[in-house]
Amino acid sequence: MDGGALGVLPIGAGVRGAALLQRFFVEFVAAFDEPAARVSWIASIGIAVQQFGSPVGSALSTKFGPRPVVMAGGILAALGMLLASFATSLTHLYLSIGLLSGSGWALTFTPTLACLSRYFSRLRSLAMGLALTGVGLSSFAFAPLFQWLLSYYAWRGTLLLVSAISLHLVACGALLRPLSLTEDPAVGGPGAQLASLLHHGPFLRYTVALTLINTGYFIPYVHLVAHLQDLDWDPLPAAFLLSVIAISDLVGRVVSGWLGDVVPGPVARLLMLWTTLTGVSLALFPVAQAPTALVALAVAYGFTSGALTPVAFSMLPELVGTGRIYCGLGLVQMVESIGGLLGAPLSGYLRDVTGNYTASFVVAGAFLLAGSGVLITLPRFFCVSAPTSKPQDLGTEALDTKVPLRREGWERTELQKDPESQRLAAPGLVPHMVPRGPRCLQHLDLSSATAGPGLLRCVCQLLGSCRGLLSLLGFHSHGCRIQEFSLLQ
Repeated sequence: MDGGALGVLPIGAGVRGAALLQRFFVEFVAAFDEPAARVSWIASIGIAVQQFGSPVGSALSTKFGPRPVVMAGGILAALGMLLASFATSLTHLYLSIGLLSGSGWALTFTPTLACLSRYFSRLRSLAMGLALTGVGLSSFAFAPLFQWLLSYYAWRGTLLLVSAISLHLVACGALLRPLSLTEDPAVGGPGAQLASLLHHGPFLRYTVALTLINTGYFIPYVHLVAHLQDLDWDPLPAAFLLSVIAISDLVGRVVSGWLGDVVPGPVARLLMLWTTLTGVSLALFPVAQAPTALVALAVAYGFTSGALTPVAFSMLPELVGTGRIYCGLGLVQMVESIGGLLGAPLSGYLRDVTGNYTASFVVAGAFLLAGSGVLITLPRFFCVSAPTSKPQDLGTEALDTKVPLRREGWERTELQKDPESQRLAAPGLVPHMVPRGPRCLQHLDLSSATAGPGLLRCVCQLLGSCRGLLSLLGFHSHGCRIQEFSLLQ
């Protein structure tokens, strides 16, 4: 890891301030005598503003760099919490926490993750997992701390302390070291990047999937404490259960980040697995009544929900490239804000209608399962193997580190030097590159071949284990397609 990239690791502790609002949910309901649905809008507005304003943070980071943008975001987040401590109505909380602090989170979350992803290619998932452990650490530390502060200082005094904690984002932002990549000029300005992304089918499907996931993902962060109190749990044991979730979340992020780099196959499959398990565990919360069952379910939910986060962000550079990561991540955050805006109020409405949180958790789990279904449509999902980083990232990494790296697994060859390949050559095809490493037969592009593509595809699949045929076909060692062919005249 580059030392400059490590500067963003503490950012995760403060960025997810909206998730910490679950500790204040019950206090706000009692203080303002409002239904759960209206109080839920505080967190929903904060999450939505954070995500909807992400393109602004991306554009400012492209123009001025992530360091001043993140520092400004920390000031806004702290100012919003400070003003919220003087609120006399829910409208004041909507404007202070939801709008002002949410704007600060928008200027911190996207620039830090985008800056980090540009530093890594082969270990990107692990880097994301380690960076996002700050969320689990903050939840583990702040769950009992905030409960203790609420008992001694009430919610107004606690918000003042949260404002002081949020100011640490300014110091964390000062540690960022922006990186200039050689591919940055080639991708064009923000307008050109946006136009290309809006015509990028896999990116659009990925955005739809994350929007569905986001709709149900934040429900426990807002309503789990209230659900436990409906089960006659005391506040401190409920806070302990949240700490259990936080520890499992932390472990899940690290393990998932490591698996994303070492397990062969596309990262989308790991994301689909973790999303499915999270949706199932979320839907089972109303079923668990005994403390032992709730603790076991909390461990499962915390691990899987934490595990899906690093792979969700690490696979975006594979879809759009590191040069467009600022614009891509900002656009994804903006669109998925629709889910963050509607999820918590919908669950609060279901609670007010049904009298319990059973329907709320079941519907939240259904949204995550729907998102995992969309992930199946992403490219190379059913490939035998797929890259953990884009091939062009390897060359970019070599230029950035000033180390002469070669593309692993490739070497030039001539057909005449390999009698076996010459003997097995398909009529009309000559390979230009011979790869070594994992192969995939999912995306053969035989449109220019003189032989029938259907017949030739069958032959390739039947003889895929033959070394000579693999050398002939020129499978990319980091992808799932044939690299290059030319027709014999």
